[in-house]
Amino acid sequence: RFALVRGLGDVYKRQELICITCPKGCHLRVDEEKGFAVTGNSCPRGAEYGRNELQHPVRTVTSTVRIQGADLPRLPVKTDRPLAKEKIFDCMALLNTITADAPVHVGDVLAADILGTDVNIVATKTM
Repeated sequence: RFALVRGLGDVYKRQELICITCPKGCHLRVDEEKGFAVTGNSCPRGAEYGRNELQHPVRTVTSTVRIQGADLPRLPVKTDRPLAKEKIFDCMALLNTITADAPVHVGDVLAADILGTDVNIVATKTM
C-alpha cells in the first residue's frame, strides 16, 4: 500500500508492508525517497525484507506437476530458491508442460535452471 506523505513542504511515497520473516508481523514503512529506509521493524531481518520487497521482490513457488506411473496423478513441487516475482506466471506455465515419470524422490530436480534464473523445480514428495 502506497501513501503520500507530506513533510516540510515535500511530498514523497512511502510503502507500508507487514513483515513475514517471523511470526511477529511488524508493520513496516519503507520510504523510497530516503534510500528505502525502513522503520517499524523490531529486528534487522525486517529491514532487509522491507528493502528487498520494494527493490526486488521474490517468492518460492509451490505447485504440482503431472506424474505417470504413480498412485496419484499429481506430484507436489516447489522452486529450490525464491524466484523473481515477475517470473511467477511464466514459471506456472512451464509447470503445466512438465510430466514426471515415477519413481520420483524428494529433492529430485524435475526442471533445471528454469527461465534462465538458476532456479530449479524439485519434487517435495516421494512417489
